[in-house]
Amino acid sequence: MLRAVLVRVGRYVRAGSSFIIHNFPKMVVSFESKNLASELNYLAEQLQASTVEIGSDRVLNGSGTIWRSDGLIITNAHVIRGWQTSVKLSDGRVLKAKVTAQDPQRDLAVLRVDATDLPAVTVGDTNKLRVGELVLAVGNPLGITGALTMGIVHSLDGEGIEAIDPARQYDRKSSIPNLHSQKWIVADLQLAPGNSGGPLANVRGEVIGINTAIAGGLALAIPTQEVERFLNSPHRLTLGVTMRPILVPFPMKRVIGWWVLEVAIDSLAMAAGLVRGDIILCLNGTSFRNPEQFAYLLGKLKPGDRLLIEFLRDSKRYERSIVIGKPK
Repeated sequence: MLRAVLVRVGRYVRAGSSFIIHNFPKMVVSFESKNLASELNYLAEQLQASTVEIGSDRVLNGSGTIWRSDGLIITNAHVIRGWQTSVKLSDGRVLKAKVTAQDPQRDLAVLRVDATDLPAVTVGDTNKLRVGELVLAVGNPLGITGALTMGIVHSLDGEGIEAIDPARQYDRKSSIPNLHSQKWIVADLQLAPGNSGGPLANVRGEVIGINTAIAGGLALAIPTQEVERFLNSPHRLTLGVTMRPILVPFPMKRVIGWWVLEVAIDSLAMAAGLVRGDIILCLNGTSFRNPEQFAYLLGKLKPGDRLLIEFLRDSKRYERSIVIGKPK
């Protein structure tokens, strides 16, 4: 196991088994292990074994992560082209894969291959992750199989994402609609096209995210708890309304509300009693400024959860509550 004592962060150079940090005097990152190279090599081999290439030899779309040994593979939705593809395992086998679920909004997809006893990753607890921790990423960037890169956690919960220019994403053909609403792990490490869908792991070898994009020079990974939430509820919840933004004047401020133009039959909105002309203000006490944030708030819910909708009708404020049922 790779054990590191982080005393400071910044630019580093290797000095024996330590990393001396420049620009911050008297601060050093030292490794307790005397076999740093062999331990890094062991971690790399474990992660490489659990990482697959997605696509054909002529068209490599990206990477995938073996989530379960029974053939379940996680990747990004923007990596997938259609409902069938092929995956290449680390042992050289090429298997046909079927896309069983995908959600472009969450940028996640599930693949299934006809194989057992695959080298699945150990899923870590993202809630225990801390800023400054060392992390490793494995993928197939630019056609390089099983490439490893290392860096540190820059921020959690997407902190600082608002300042990132979407035009600086590394894969401009695959825009990320939820860039400013997804909960990201942001890491200071190098990724490139082809890394998408590969694992981001801590120094214990536990996967704590799925690498998705580079924005503003930083790597963005979807946390494992979001992946598990997607696996438990792959079909994205919808409210069943057509709406558009509208400024709502309150005594001390103006807020963005969402004017309901249409309510779908047998939808959650109809069950909650929403009608055309209502103005939605909040979901479960949280306001939203764009449809992506709206979708993210709904995406966090699962069957059995309660959804509280706050809205205006004839200038009066109302609340309606509904329990989420299982998808039909």
